[in-house]
Amino acid sequence: MPDAGPRKHPVDEVLPVPKLALYGFQHVLAFYAGAVIVPILVAGQIGLSDEQLVYLINADLFTCGIASIIQALGFWRVGVRLPIVQGVTFTAVAPMIAIGQGAESATAGLLAIYGATITAGIVTLIAAPFLGRLLRFFPPLVTGTVLTIMGLILLPNALKDAAGGAGADDFGSWKHLMYAGGTLLFILAVYRMHRPFLSSIAVLLGLVGGTVVSWALGDTTFEQVGEAAWFGVTTPFHYGAPTFHIGAIIAMLLVMMVTVVETVGDAKATGEIVGKDVGDEDITRALRADGVSTFLGGVLNAFPYTCFAQNVGLVRLTGVRSRFVVVAAGLIMMVLGLFPKAAGYVASIPPDVLGGAAVAMFGMVGVVGIQTLSKVDLRQERNALVVAVSIALALLPAAAPEVFEQMPREISAILNSGITLGAISAIVLNLVFNVFARTSPPADEKAPAS
Repeated sequence: MPDAGPRKHPVDEVLPVPKLALYGFQHVLAFYAGAVIVPILVAGQIGLSDEQLVYLINADLFTCGIASIIQALGFWRVGVRLPIVQGVTFTAVAPMIAIGQGAESATAGLLAIYGATITAGIVTLIAAPFLGRLLRFFPPLVTGTVLTIMGLILLPNALKDAAGGAGADDFGSWKHLMYAGGTLLFILAVYRMHRPFLSSIAVLLGLVGGTVVSWALGDTTFEQVGEAAWFGVTTPFHYGAPTFHIGAIIAMLLVMMVTVVETVGDAKATGEIVGKDVGDEDITRALRADGVSTFLGGVLNAFPYTCFAQNVGLVRLTGVRSRFVVVAAGLIMMVLGLFPKAAGYVASIPPDVLGGAAVAMFGMVGVVGIQTLSKVDLRQERNALVVAVSIALALLPAAAPEVFEQMPREISAILNSGITLGAISAIVLNLVFNVFARTSPPADEKAPAS
């Protein structure tokens, strides 16, 4: 028989169009709430109108689609070419609110945010080769700790949604818990059937099924679909020329430093999930994609972009490894960004149903972190201390938010994030214990079995 040649890696496999569309839509549903929550939070805090908010959401979705295609499909030396979805980083929320509230008007605040975003994107793109060479400072001890922290920080958001969503009049009622629990149990039941195809779309089936049940019982409406316009195009610099302020730029550069850790962790975790080595050059391409996407975010009236951890959990949960599924998801996002009515249907998923599915997805992010930490010799006390102290600091903003009220606003805007604090702690402590004072094998080397 003739040699068929080397077998294509599952990451590079192009699935049939129906599967690409189905799996891609599942990624969109998993990512949607996290994507739109950033413009919703920023708009509410800096005083944007409802019309401006709708535009921001559409611009965000459209740019998310472009960013995800850049990261998954790649071009030239940009994009890691793994099934990674790009979304607006939560780390930027507090700094952007501070920038917006410090401006003379809401629109002026947006222009200052966009100027800082464009600058941060350009700096990240230029510095990517250097940042890629810093991979040795992000061993499994650091990336595993950060991923575990991400799961722990994201889970409370999922549980709040499961209870009805923050601000719900009947928050915590049995009705919300029944919808969330029913969605989660349905997803688990589908997995229990051991049918590979059904398991791969279990989250999608759970979200659709939960929404349909909620609608049938009169607890979900699609009113916003009727109110939305049929078509809306995102135009560059919609609100005018961006402005550049040194304070805003410094804050956004600090945000991008944190997203470097997130991107390294997510890229390494995804590589491990799909069975593909992720080296220095891969990290450099991933960071270049972050830079290009963030630059486009400032131009197209959106925000800074990074890898979305919840979609890493979805890849782990479904076992679908093709990066072209994320390319399909990116195309779907772009369509949703052009047709507000189509996006309205996705936005109609009730928070409790979404929360039920998110419990599984966000939990899987933490599991990937724990799997990564399994490569670390935690019998060495210095390694255990890095993990323990970093997790403890990551919980500080939620446990004692008053601490950050005593800080200067610029500092509080950066540090008032569990992921930021935990990531900084893991990096610094690893440097102190394992890089600058190394007296024994590296942190990511297992001690020989006794």
